[in-house]
Amino acid sequence: MNLFAVIVGAGDVDPAQSLNWLFPATSELIYGGLASIIIFSLIYKFAGPAAKKGLADRTAKIQAELDGAEQALSSAKAEAAEIRRAAGDIAAERQRLLAEADSQASALLADGRARLSAEIADMESRAESEIMGMSGRMGDELRVEVGRLSSEAVDRLVADTVDGATQQALIEDFIRKVGAGS
Repeated sequence: MNLFAVIVGAGDVDPAQSLNWLFPATSELIYGGLASIIIFSLIYKFAGPAAKKGLADRTAKIQAELDGAEQALSSAKAEAAEIRRAAGDIAAERQRLLAEADSQASALLADGRARLSAEIADMESRAESEIMGMSGRMGDELRVEVGRLSSEAVDRLVADTVDGATQQALIEDFIRKVGAGS
């Protein structure tokens, strides 16, 4: 007899109770084992392919990300090389533009100097012609003024030194000369 039967009572054996503390009852062991096998089989049959597909998709996604990262890295390296090459081109272009600007500035400076020289020569010739014209006018004005002043001086001198008879003779002599000239 077993110990459980002794403790509970000699004739009272409970069929729902296990005879051993480690193993379940035989019926539970059979039905539970069959149910577990069926459930594990269904999981293997239906959930297994879905799990395999999910893991394969995840692996493909990770591989695509790795490939994309590798491609991005190679394109970034190519762009960096292009930028470095362009930076060298920028320095050369800058030197070319500066040289071109220097040549244009020197051409503009030479053109400006030539125009300035021509303009100065033109202004000098105009100034000389104006000076000549002014000197001619000044000479004429000076002659007119000398003539006017000498006429006044002669009139005063004649009025002071010449008497009436001499003055009358001079006037008649002048009239005869003018009349003889026409």
